[in-house]
Amino acid sequence: MRSIRAAAVGAVTMSLALAATACGGGSSTGGGSNDSPKTLTYWASNQGASIEIDKKVLQPELDKFQKQTGIKVKLEVVPWSDLLNRILTATTSGQGPDVLNIGNTWSASLQATGALLPWDAKNFDKIGGKDRFVDSALGSTGAEGKDPAAVPLYSMAYALYYNKKIFADAGIAKPPATWDELIADGKKISAKGKSVLGAEGGNVSENIHHVFVFAKQHGADFFTADGKPNFTDDNVVAAVKQYVDLMAKDKVIPTGDAEYAQNQSVSDFAKGKQAMLLWQSASSNLKSQGMSDSDYGIAPVPVQSGTPGTGTQVNSAVMGINMAVFKNTKNLDGATKFVKFMTSDAEQKILNTAYTSIPPVKSVQAEATFSTPANAVLKDTLATSAAALPQVAAESQFETTVGTAVKNLFADAAAGRTITTDSVKAELEKAQQQMPAA
Repeated sequence: MRSIRAAAVGAVTMSLALAATACGGGSSTGGGSNDSPKTLTYWASNQGASIEIDKKVLQPELDKFQKQTGIKVKLEVVPWSDLLNRILTATTSGQGPDVLNIGNTWSASLQATGALLPWDAKNFDKIGGKDRFVDSALGSTGAEGKDPAAVPLYSMAYALYYNKKIFADAGIAKPPATWDELIADGKKISAKGKSVLGAEGGNVSENIHHVFVFAKQHGADFFTADGKPNFTDDNVVAAVKQYVDLMAKDKVIPTGDAEYAQNQSVSDFAKGKQAMLLWQSASSNLKSQGMSDSDYGIAPVPVQSGTPGTGTQVNSAVMGINMAVFKNTKNLDGATKFVKFMTSDAEQKILNTAYTSIPPVKSVQAEATFSTPANAVLKDTLATSAAALPQVAAESQFETTVGTAVKNLFADAAAGRTITTDSVKAELEKAQQQMPAA
């Protein structure tokens, strides 16, 4: 979903239920207007190592847009810990921004509120056409069969970042390709006094991203084909247990990481305290913390066996940021122009370079700038072995309830309690009971 996400949103279920029953909240008055053609309010997500860094990246581009169009963009960079609840409140009150960034995994949930402008063929034509964007990014813009609720802005995928010196000191010649190899390497690394693998056990969305991938690798899904929660399926339970067992049984994730929720695992890796990190497009974050590109390597996330690919070889969720427009904006034409500007070839190159993300625009993604060895891993993952999280209206509740279940299991593991199949199933059953009725 994003490059550096802080603690995930907590009480989302009630807010989303309110948004859904409000039939789109602020959008209920109609399809927007052009009553305020000279200004726009933009909520940007926190993509850089800090909000101040984001402002330094974005403000020159917004000034450029104002010079070209005469439209002033009022910028607010919203922390990830607040963003979803802020958006949901805006959908019920009608007091939201004109344009906003959303995590791509939220697209279907926010689409269901009715508050966002649908990107039909006519609207896509205004920004250069839908076919400018890669298919993997378009797959996370809303429910299948409906016009997208948002436009891809930044694309990301998970990769395995590994410290070259720690690997060399432990006598490890190459990064692990499977989880069994990672666990075996972990024993060598631990023997040298280093932590093995970082995690954000207290971050519900990080938890979701990883257990989603493990479920895919077990041939399972958290939802049935008709969109009903299926959290207690035996293969789902096995997948969640395997992830938590990286701490509880295999001892490759430190117990202290059960409380991490503010990207502390990234900082640990940047400071050379741990050997490996599973993260989305982490290069800019690591650089901002003083880690040289030559200090680490990037490899695909491990699979159960073999090499990454489709089906059970999936090794990442399709991550990224989408750009949406509130349907009741008072500067509809300006909002559309702004989305066109931000997804233009020139801006895509500038912004995705700054955030070391992958441009979802085909022509820009093909440029040499985005063909570095690091980007090659991410691009190949997105093209061949990444899957979109469930594009269902209840996706936000899914993130909260299952992510919290995994958080609780990590807390149990950190406290030394045994993680069993039954205890995992009990937590997932509790999460499923909190989901809205179909």
